[in-house]
Amino acid sequence: MEWEHIYKEILSAVSDGVYIVDMRRKILFWNKAAERITGYSAEEIMGEHCAETGLHHVDMHGEPLCELGCPLVAATETGKVQRERVFVRHKEGYRVPIETQVFPVYRNGVDVGAVDIFRPVSGRVYDDHLIEQLSDAATRDPLTGLSNRRYLRDYLQYKLYASRQFGKKFAVLFGDVDDFHQFNNTYGHDAGDSVLKNIARTFRENLRAGDRVARWGGEEFVGVFAVRAPADVRALGQKMCQLVRNTEIDHAGHPLHATMSIGITLMRPEDTVETMLARADALMYESKRKGKDCVTAG
Repeated sequence: MEWEHIYKEILSAVSDGVYIVDMRRKILFWNKAAERITGYSAEEIMGEHCAETGLHHVDMHGEPLCELGCPLVAATETGKVQRERVFVRHKEGYRVPIETQVFPVYRNGVDVGAVDIFRPVSGRVYDDHLIEQLSDAATRDPLTGLSNRRYLRDYLQYKLYASRQFGKKFAVLFGDVDDFHQFNNTYGHDAGDSVLKNIARTFRENLRAGDRVARWGGEEFVGVFAVRAPADVRALGQKMCQLVRNTEIDHAGHPLHATMSIGITLMRPEDTVETMLARADALMYESKRKGKDCVTAG
């Protein structure tokens, strides 16, 4: 009997949930206790990417871990054991609080994945809607309903990791509404808030799966967008600039319009979160110097 088979027999018999993933977070093993705790059978889970299952891990503040701070990613990146208390979504729709320990897995000295060992921390379960509300409070801007700055930074960190693992290209956009202070002084803060909300809605309605836009602060917006080729970057920025230009709000029976200066940049192999944001910000200010209502790509 091969040792690998013996190990799987042992893991199948333990009372804690156990699952194993490869470096792409595809689930390779799912034991009986994991089935009992989550309601999902091995047949439903194995072979799936962790983020694409119905488990939807969130931390104790409601933040989604598959995109923000995944312990599996942290274990494989750092080589260190990760210990967390999180919520997992049961197949029947409620949340189960669990304690999880994630260990990096090596073969011949090379990191090949991770093993997650988890157990419920109480007999209590939680309504999924309440957890989602908690997540919204932690990750969304209350005025616009977009993601907030904290979420976007974490999501950008995840995208950098995913890009290096899977070779997927993405761009970061930094946009600033032109002359917004003057706009507020002329028409009032309520009109200014309406402009921000309309711009946010316009962005939200034009996002694809995997794209994110956040209100960075004040009249600033930052977006993360999947792209297929470098040539797509400028076209994407121009599209967003045009969408803002065409946004209109009614103010005392009169239409009001706003414009945005945009900087947009493609991820580079050596990039960090800070370098990408700084480069996009600098490109945005170059658009301001060019006369505003335009795009600078780089």
